[in-house]
Amino acid sequence: MLEWGKKTYVMGILNCTPDSFSGDSLLQNIDPVQAAIEQAMQFVQDGADILDIGAESSRPGSHPICAKKELERLVPIIKAIKQENIQAILSIDTYKSEVARVCLDLGAHWINDIWALQKDPGIAEVIAANQVPVVLMHNRSQTNAVKVDGRIGASYNADRYDDFLNDLRIDLETMSQFAITAGIHEENIIIDPGIGFGKTPTQNMQILNYLDKIKSIGFPVLIGPSRKSFIGKILDLPVDERVEGTAAAVTVGILKGADIIRVHDVRQMARTAAMADAIMRS
Repeated sequence: MLEWGKKTYVMGILNCTPDSFSGDSLLQNIDPVQAAIEQAMQFVQDGADILDIGAESSRPGSHPICAKKELERLVPIIKAIKQENIQAILSIDTYKSEVARVCLDLGAHWINDIWALQKDPGIAEVIAANQVPVVLMHNRSQTNAVKVDGRIGASYNADRYDDFLNDLRIDLETMSQFAITAGIHEENIIIDPGIGFGKTPTQNMQILNYLDKIKSIGFPVLIGPSRKSFIGKILDLPVDERVEGTAAAVTVGILKGADIIRVHDVRQMARTAAMADAIMRS
């Protein structure tokens, strides 16, 4: 159990896809399972409280995979991490009910659904039956609405909003209510405003700048600005040079009320979070 408000919790990304935008796939290794164990141990040593394992890329322009393929990548890594007794919350980044069910049966603790239970409504029943936490991410992106910007990389085209921040808030409230109606306890709901998914660079920055408005909905808030293209566009930097930009985004998010930061560069961002926490709580 996490104590909301006590500190900012760090979620480290364990990437089990071959086509991630961030270029840090564990599948690039000769032994992906051993690489996952080593990365998980290093992340925890560096300050991660949560390990988020994903096996289907959400990179703009990526293609969905079937549940069978997703489980082929996930199951050996989950089993290995559980066998090593690594002391961290194990989160599974999936929107498929079958994948969620198998992973929870193997001992995973959370589900992180980038489609907020809407892509496969059966996943809500699985989460409710297990009474585990779920991250509900705001996502209006269209998989075929992608633009590529040289070395900055691909990004989803922004959706149309009447009033961006108000519409975002309404969507998040609707998502949360759907989860509650499906039988998921309120204390198990975490919301994610979906930085980088169907939003302009300005809108992504507005999310961070007005995160306190989202926090006032009444649920813990997760943010995932790590290495995202809006940072690359602002700083004119490729994905492997966005640590400082990520740190700035993380800091503002924490000062505005973020409870969890989902990041690739765990050591640097754990230190950033600890410093921001110290300042905010001084």
